[in-house]
Amino acid sequence: MRHIPRLLAPEVRKAARAFAAVIVTGPRRAGKTTLLRRLFPAASYHLLEDPDLVARVRADPRLFVEEMRTPAILDEIQNVPELLSYIRTRIDTRPSRKGLWLLTGSQEAPLMRGVSESMAGRAAVFHLLPLSVPETPRVSPFLGGFPEVLARPATAQLWFRSYLQTYLERDVRAVAAIRDLSAFRRFLAVAATRNGQMLNRSELASPLGVSVPTISEWLSILEITSQILLVPPFFENFGKRLIKSPKLYFVDPGLLCHLLGIESAAMLERSPFLGPVFECFVASEIVKHQLNGGRARSVYYFRDQQGLEVDFVVPAGGKRMTLIEAKASRTVHPAQAAPLLRLAAAMKGYETRSLLVHRSGREKPVTRALSGGASAVSANELAGAHDPRAEPRVRRLKR
Repeated sequence: MRHIPRLLAPEVRKAARAFAAVIVTGPRRAGKTTLLRRLFPAASYHLLEDPDLVARVRADPRLFVEEMRTPAILDEIQNVPELLSYIRTRIDTRPSRKGLWLLTGSQEAPLMRGVSESMAGRAAVFHLLPLSVPETPRVSPFLGGFPEVLARPATAQLWFRSYLQTYLERDVRAVAAIRDLSAFRRFLAVAATRNGQMLNRSELASPLGVSVPTISEWLSILEITSQILLVPPFFENFGKRLIKSPKLYFVDPGLLCHLLGIESAAMLERSPFLGPVFECFVASEIVKHQLNGGRARSVYYFRDQQGLEVDFVVPAGGKRMTLIEAKASRTVHPAQAAPLLRLAAAMKGYETRSLLVHRSGREKPVTRALSGGASAVSANELAGAHDPRAEPRVRRLKR
């Protein structure tokens, strides 16, 4: 598969003209290194996972930084975070020089602590997730968006097995001293069965025979390494008693399918997990759309104790909100928009847009009007449809 330009690229290029350093975080194998090496081909490259190089850096970090040819790409900087202090010193000696330090990291929280302590005001920070539908139509609920999976879909299951092994041995052990990786692997499988559900730590702990604090620690590891999204409930109270637990989603639906034992697109069609997998796909595309535009992640769900539930509430600036319901069917009906319309009616003072997102069919994508002002869009149209600047082409959906 030939190179696919990333939507985040213009934001990174612009930041390199304004900041001394640019940092790109995200899950392992999402394409961070490829993005920076494509954007800055003249930069020297240093992979900070090579044991010999890491040993040399730790023996004399000052010398390593002083001898480095800039601009420089430092890949997986979280392995030697002590370098950040020396990079800061180099930046401060020539503050007018921009775009000389290009860093990647696979563990967001530890890396961000180092940035806040060492690089505040000196670095622009971005988060890159796997490929999105607007970047390539090959992204799907079954395959997900990891570039190497999309390049060789026939070997997807082997790739995911290898990915999990590498993830467990490198990322997980780097974040926490977990003795029993097999228990953590079982935890991943159990968490996959809870995708799209409100987080209940006790339900996760029970089948594994571990404590609730252990589950909390393991969930934190998955968040730190960008494997899951914890979507919080929408915080406004519209005269309703609201549910307060977050919802759990995996970042990549392809990895989710692998953890669920779904080995083909045909198997996914027959799976009882089709709905949750598609909801994961929609959640991931929403967040990718935000991050690829250089914006912070901002997505919620709504559920009250009377049973009104809407999958996603997405701020669109000011007092505007996009309400999104994900349906795994390819055919949608006006009645399915009822939760969207009920919530929109309750959100006094907000300008709302209601979208019912369904799986793509063979027909040419087109936004369809449902009853009461809601619209039906295919998953392939989602990125443009929930952008408040978009003006989708609309036709009436037949009842």
